[in-house]
Order: sequence, then C-alpha cells, then structure tokens
Amino acid sequence: MNQVYQPRARTGRHARSRILPSLFAAVMLAVPALVSAHAGAGVASYGGFSSGLEHPISGLDHVVAMVAVGLWGAILGAPAIWALPIAFPLIMTFGAVLGVLGVPLPGIETGIAASGIILGLMVMLNARPPLAVAFALISVFAIFHGHAHGAELPEIGVPVFYAAGFVIATGLLHLSGIALGLLLRWPAGRVAVRGTGAGIAAVGAYFLIAAMGAGI
Repeated sequence: MNQVYQPRARTGRHARSRILPSLFAAVMLAVPALVSAHAGAGVASYGGFSSGLEHPISGLDHVVAMVAVGLWGAILGAPAIWALPIAFPLIMTFGAVLGVLGVPLPGIETGIAASGIILGLMVMLNARPPLAVAFALISVFAIFHGHAHGAELPEIGVPVFYAAGFVIATGLLHLSGIALGLLLRWPAGRVAVRGTGAGIAAVGAYFLIAAMGAGI
C-alpha cells in the first residue's frame, strides 16, 4: 500500500490536477449543445437525450461497473486514471454497434455481472497490473455493456441523442469513481476504497447468481 505514496506518485497527482478539470469541462460543454440539438429536433424525451442520461443509473449492475472503472484508474494513477475512463465508453460504443447489427454475443448478462466482480476485486486488492492488462480487461467488459444497450437502440425513438446521453452519463459515473479515489490519500480512505471494491464485487456476484438462475 505504501508504494502508492512514493515520490513517483507526485507526477500522477500533478497530472490528475490538470486532467480532471479538463474532462469535467469537456462534459459540461457537450451537455448544452446536445440538449439544444435534442430540443431543436422536437422529439419526445423518451428515447432521446434525457432517456440516455437516465439509463446508465437505472441498473445497479451497470452503475457499479462504471464507478469501478474510474476508481481503478485512480488507483493505477497516470496515465490509467484518464485512459481507462476515456477508453471504456469508446469501446462500449463498438459493442453497441454490434448489438444494433444483431451480431450475437453469448453470455451478455454473465459478462456484465463478471465485470462487477472482477473490477471490484481489482479495487479491493489494490491490484496494479500493467496498463496493457488493465486496458484489455476493461475493453472486454465494455463490449458486453455496450452490446446489452446497443441491442435496444433500434427500438429507441432517437438513437443518436439516446447514445449521446448514455455516453455522457457513463463518463460522469467514471468521474465519480475517480473522485472516490481521492480518498486514497488518507489511511482511513484506503480502507473505505477497499471496502467499496468489496461491495462492488458483491453486487456483481448477486447479478451473476441471478443470471445463472435465469440461464443467461
């Protein structure tokens, strides 16, 4: 645990101080433009931007995985602290395209549940693998999460606005995980972060049992 606070970490904290405001500003600038476009289209809120914003927080299995990505990135430090949260929604978009096209992906719900378990364990154990390993892991999970929602897009009224809202909400969940990672500065905070990881893994296990019981 002490190695997190070696002098090398100063660079990560300095990069974090510049990167987080930039990410937050980018999200805040994107929201008004998308909302304006949505309003100008004259479409109902259902199936549009607001529905996309609400959808990621409507399922606990998705919420915990999104938060875990940001939290794990904070544990790993720069460049993972920004690389993982940016890569996840981008790769999730690829998974969504597969879902829209009807490309089959077996065990979607199992994969989503497994993402909560494994990412939660990574946080709980303070795992610090190479960036390439972490990137590969979250990429697999992003495809499962994206496919699950992409399969629903053909039935959504305005897929473009829905997807935009969904990606922004996902990014905000990542940012909340990064914010939780700031607790690592204090001994009690490190305990809280590990406890959060254990809780995320427990939620994933619950959904995995449910998925296995449903045979999906």
